[in-house]
Amino acid sequence: MTDATLRTLAAAPQPDLLSLFASEPDRVARLSLDVAGIHADLSKLAISRDVLAALLARADEADLNGWREKLFTGAIVNASERRAATHMAERGMGAASDVAAAATGQAAMQSVVAAVRAEDVRDIIHIGIGGSALGPALLLDALARDGDGPRVHVVANIDGEALKRALAQCDPARTRLVIVSKTFTTTETMTNAATAIAWLAAAGIADPHARAIAVTAAPAKAQAWGAGAVLPFAETVGGRYSLWSAVGLPYALRCGRDAWQALLAGAAAMDAHFRDAPAAANLPVLAGLADVWAAHYLGQQTRAVFAYDERLRLLPSFLQQLEMESNGKRVTRDGAPLAGASAAVTWGGTGTDAQHAVFQLLHQGTIVGPVEFVAVKTPGHDLPATHHRQLLANCFAQGAALMKGRTPAEALALSGGDPALAAAKTFPGNRPSATLLLDRLDPRTLGALLAFYEHRTFVAAVLLGINPFDQWGVELGKEMATAVLGGGGSGFDASTEALLARGLG
Repeated sequence: MTDATLRTLAAAPQPDLLSLFASEPDRVARLSLDVAGIHADLSKLAISRDVLAALLARADEADLNGWREKLFTGAIVNASERRAATHMAERGMGAASDVAAAATGQAAMQSVVAAVRAEDVRDIIHIGIGGSALGPALLLDALARDGDGPRVHVVANIDGEALKRALAQCDPARTRLVIVSKTFTTTETMTNAATAIAWLAAAGIADPHARAIAVTAAPAKAQAWGAGAVLPFAETVGGRYSLWSAVGLPYALRCGRDAWQALLAGAAAMDAHFRDAPAAANLPVLAGLADVWAAHYLGQQTRAVFAYDERLRLLPSFLQQLEMESNGKRVTRDGAPLAGASAAVTWGGTGTDAQHAVFQLLHQGTIVGPVEFVAVKTPGHDLPATHHRQLLANCFAQGAALMKGRTPAEALALSGGDPALAAAKTFPGNRPSATLLLDRLDPRTLGALLAFYEHRTFVAAVLLGINPFDQWGVELGKEMATAVLGGGGSGFDASTEALLARGLG
């Protein structure tokens, strides 16, 4: 069993990254790939030839090829809910029936886009939460400045301050609502929607519900609620994978049909690569294997992602849900306890801001985990070139510094012979990182990038034997909050009872 081999390799002293480069002259070429406008350099990750060979063998044992085939053909991959996962059908990949149904939904969405863009609509308030908000928010923050459609304000938090800020920027007479909820019962979303409808009514809008476009897998509920238009999507499209469906409507409203089609095309290009490329040259496969090696076998329970492009500042937040909600599990798909760690804690920020905040821990702290840098070769602005040159120089230098470090002898020479100061200036180095360099940030390349992360997450799940398409862990707290609000919240622990009495009593 290769699992035993991997555990043996993990228990042995790990080779120094610099020594791997010395012993593997082809390392950069072998662990660098170019796919759909993305250059990925995985050579600074702590994976030797032997480890990679064992991981590839482990993928075979876990039947990665079989599970990938199930994913692409619309077979059941979500065991606990007895469902397929058909988000790829939205970009033309999957079983013929799923692709045809998705195409019908895409056509309906484009009809709505054309109608709204032809109206005197200045603002869209997009109301959702979780996957119903994170994906659209990322798309808009990254690409909306290139659009000529209505402005979009994404509201997720039940905290009324979030909705209040959005409403303050809008004219009710020129505003449309987009209400996104898979079940059309999500408490936070429906509460925000009711308040937004009341705001329209208070401004004299005769039929405020007619101003709302519902996006849901429960169209009958949306129709009963009174939505002016209803765009359904499949029950088999999970929230964190849903931005490709009508959930991405606000981006299409802002940027138009061509931009939307380019986004889907970029994702489809990554889908084809994931489906067809051999494992040793398959970007999502290699990245997923590296994630399992770091978190599950080496016990590195943190993975940091830093976007060295202001337009991608929401990428770490998007990935937090994608990776931690998908693979933050403690049992296998068969219900057996997981023998080790599952997903790492995904976190991150924006370069170069983060260098002046959290990179201290990454370079000299006691917690070690892989760091991922995401940058764009072509700047998105026309300011002096020095801005982008400094940005990329810092990005590439950080990866080099994490690996190289600074020896005690080097630090002592810089510290005037003071051993205490030299110790403070010593960097252990040998800290792993990867770099993704996009040719440019446009709809096609962003689509490919996000599809890459989806498939990478799936690969890690298959190796761990877990189901990445359910999320039962989000339910218990919601159930208890509902009980409190319904008057049935007695029987909590003493601490919670005291907080309820103080905050809600």
